[in-house]
Amino acid sequence: MNKVFVLPPGEKWIVDRFVHEWNQDNRDMSVLDPREADVIWLLADWCWRQLPQQFLISKKVITSVHHIVPEKFGNQEVHDFLERDRVTTAYHVYNKSTHDFIRKLTHKPIHEIKYWANQNIWKDSGDKSFLREKYKIPLNKFVIGSFQRDTEGHDLISPKLEKGPDLLADFIVKTYENRKDTFVVLAGWRRQYIIKRLQDRGIPFTYFERPEHNVINDLYQCLDLYPVTARTEGGPQSLIECGLLNVPVVSRDVGIASQVLTPSSINDDVYLATPSIPNIEEWKLPMGYLGYRKLIQEL
Repeated sequence: MNKVFVLPPGEKWIVDRFVHEWNQDNRDMSVLDPREADVIWLLADWCWRQLPQQFLISKKVITSVHHIVPEKFGNQEVHDFLERDRVTTAYHVYNKSTHDFIRKLTHKPIHEIKYWANQNIWKDSGDKSFLREKYKIPLNKFVIGSFQRDTEGHDLISPKLEKGPDLLADFIVKTYENRKDTFVVLAGWRRQYIIKRLQDRGIPFTYFERPEHNVINDLYQCLDLYPVTARTEGGPQSLIECGLLNVPVVSRDVGIASQVLTPSSINDDVYLATPSIPNIEEWKLPMGYLGYRKLIQEL
């Protein structure tokens, strides 16, 4: 059996959680010392230089590419990709658009394997009314949620356009114009752009900055709707989390949306989409790990 070392990025963000989940649930084939591994899994492709290039050349290497923003993929990004391609044995992507983009840059095998959906950490934690009272969210409001990062880091003002905060704000404003009982729950970080848009229109909201996982789990269950307005995505993870927690979603046609939502729930103008709950039944654990385990063993 091939032994795998999954490189943690050390950012205390989503991919670190993925690494922890994998190591915890796949102990029969995972090692914590890369020297003991047959396979190195660069689950955070941008952190590949944390391991020496000469060391990576001596191993089989899986590189996961979560998503690519074409507008930000310039000459330097191409150079970095090709440099990492030298040590990569095979690529892993989550959706066809990422597959098609990197196919133009490499002749290495590309495997499209979906995210896993961890029903052990995204799970029912209470009645909606109880949870709204707990977090001081109005009981009689139509509650829209958004839990992400959507402002560029260099100035905390400019919208991170690939995440679609401008489209999200447009959607919320239009919804509020048609139903004044709209209330917004924001979580994550760098939400300055959307907060200013809501404040300018007097739309009521509450913001939880970088909350713990258990708080996000609770907040999902307070929602009536979760809109996905990104222009480019690998997932987003919110589609999986909404599926596990039975939260209705409307989405643009990005990332995995077409894999988990009904066609009527997908529209470039999400205001015209019909909400539905993402269907991620086949993504749940342990089934969700099978594609990865197969890839690691077949390298």
